[in-house]
Amino acid sequence: MRAFCTATLLFLVISLPSAGPVVAQTPKPLNSQTPLKQLSVEELMDVQVTSVSRRAEKLSETASAIQVITSEEIRRSGATSVPEALRLASNLHVAQVDSNQWAISARGFNNTTANKMLVLIDGRTVYTPLYAGVFWDVQDLLLEDIDRIEVISGSGATLWGSNAVNGVISIKTKHARDTRGLLVETGGGNQPRGFTNVRYGGQFSSRGQYRVYGKVFSRERTLFSNGRDAGNDWHMGQGGFRIDWQRSPANNFTLQGDYYDGQIDQLTGRNTDMKGGNLLGRWSRVFSDKSDLTLQGYYDRTYRTIPQVFAEDLSTYDLDFQHRLRLGERNELIWGLEYRQIRDRIRNGTMLAFLPSQVTRNQYSGFVQDEINLIKDRLDLTIGTKLGQNAYTGVEVQPSVRVKWRIDRNRLLWGAISRAVRTPSRIDRELFVPAQPPFLLAGGPNFRSEESFGYELGYRSHPHDRVSLSVSAFYNDYNRLRSLERLNPPAPIPIVIGNGLAGESYGLELTADYHVANWWLLRGGYTEMRIKIRPRPGSTDRTNGSGESHDPNRHFLVRSSFDLFRRLQFDSTFRYVSEIANQRLPGYAEMDLRLSWQPKSSLEFAVTGQNLLHDRHAEFGLPTSRQEISRSIYGKVVWRFLKH
Repeated sequence: MRAFCTATLLFLVISLPSAGPVVAQTPKPLNSQTPLKQLSVEELMDVQVTSVSRRAEKLSETASAIQVITSEEIRRSGATSVPEALRLASNLHVAQVDSNQWAISARGFNNTTANKMLVLIDGRTVYTPLYAGVFWDVQDLLLEDIDRIEVISGSGATLWGSNAVNGVISIKTKHARDTRGLLVETGGGNQPRGFTNVRYGGQFSSRGQYRVYGKVFSRERTLFSNGRDAGNDWHMGQGGFRIDWQRSPANNFTLQGDYYDGQIDQLTGRNTDMKGGNLLGRWSRVFSDKSDLTLQGYYDRTYRTIPQVFAEDLSTYDLDFQHRLRLGERNELIWGLEYRQIRDRIRNGTMLAFLPSQVTRNQYSGFVQDEINLIKDRLDLTIGTKLGQNAYTGVEVQPSVRVKWRIDRNRLLWGAISRAVRTPSRIDRELFVPAQPPFLLAGGPNFRSEESFGYELGYRSHPHDRVSLSVSAFYNDYNRLRSLERLNPPAPIPIVIGNGLAGESYGLELTADYHVANWWLLRGGYTEMRIKIRPRPGSTDRTNGSGESHDPNRHFLVRSSFDLFRRLQFDSTFRYVSEIANQRLPGYAEMDLRLSWQPKSSLEFAVTGQNLLHDRHAEFGLPTSRQEISRSIYGKVVWRFLKH
């Protein structure tokens, strides 16, 4: 509490106003080049998003709990990785576990293997079927290339399918026309130790643009709570390209790809190796203002080896079709089909095994959603469902109903009811510990999909031309949650993975923006949440879900951005996270500061300090294995040579 009070006072002191204009943190609709500092709060609310309904719509009119992290906000935060950028969304619990691992989720069930949050990069799903979660260490991007990150808390399963149970993170990169010229970034400190990013973009025709990039970085190891060195330094390099071509005003093509290669040091034995790449193509066709379609396909390959544990070689092929059709004046229909094939090959070690070690599986799905205007310009009803087939449980149905009521020009009330499932992963059905019998732990041959029924109510308004507010309340009812069942009770082993838990979560999310002056913007968010997990009748699980959910009851974030002078910017971020009870992890408060100077438009110098309130602090993990995150300070120089 003393640290919390000290941090609050410090935040108030450093946020005292100075003279000069601020750069607002939310852009105009897609790909706008208008200076952001000219935007009013009303214009900020009109920024367009696409993840809620799979079509462009104004943020102020979305029937969903959504936050948008813009490219300008990422730049001014001093973030050096995608997980650090996600801290800017107050509806997410983002915890750094060690030098390379993160636990990220919305509305509960956070873990290093969190499996109820779907993550997309330009429409490419990046979760692994190994455990239905995300390896955050390899989800790397040149942050300057990100246009925005749309973060939805609440089910998105009707449009995006299984595993979008508690939310969707959709990362959108910039069109190639917005990244012309040469960009060079370099810097370092105690964390990250060093990094260099290079990008070049140009035109290959009057209607075609391209960019290529490369980046390398090195990160320092973390320490255990007792001060012992964890020995997990790591480094990685990544490169890629994007091509955008407009064949005609109605036809647009995109081709993009990335490749990465990295290594994480280990205390004992050989290091962890990780490499992979992806290639994505997309064609969009506009027939009229009432009809358009998109066809997208991608190939993604990842390889990761953890010595003496396992090695995975995963290939994913995906083809996705979507069609939007306006029927009359009051109906807008969106439907689509998707086919995905995974080829997963595991080289088992001695500690654990996935059996069978090699699988090839096909998944088919389709969705339809109809938005009906019941009262013109006032009341809309949206109904839809997703049907998906998987190799474990057959066909799953995930319907939803949403209603939004425009009270007036500045106020919107919305509600939603939805069903979502988390389909089985390989770890649920095919994991065995140790690799040879007799097994202490075995995957459940009859493991079924986890199920959630979600109920949401939200309100969004901007009561003043300098103020915007959003609040959403939620209640989720979970059934068939993953459990650890004793096969022959009362004998403690063997243990089989089952569906023996149920639970509920409920809470409130609040966000606000306040344009104090043209040169000063305050942004804040607060989340209050409770999760209760219990065994179902007949279950022998006595963990009460302690291995599935590690979440604080509350967390909040406040950001202040202003310009000290014309070319000098100062940003501060204060965050507080309450204790995680089932990890016996105390709550903590932290502060990030960034100061930047642009002597001219093509050159920028910046100094960023992260986690400044403590020399070291822990954000996640049990006491026996917990690692601590150190205070870090780094500098950065950016050269931009624009090509017109």
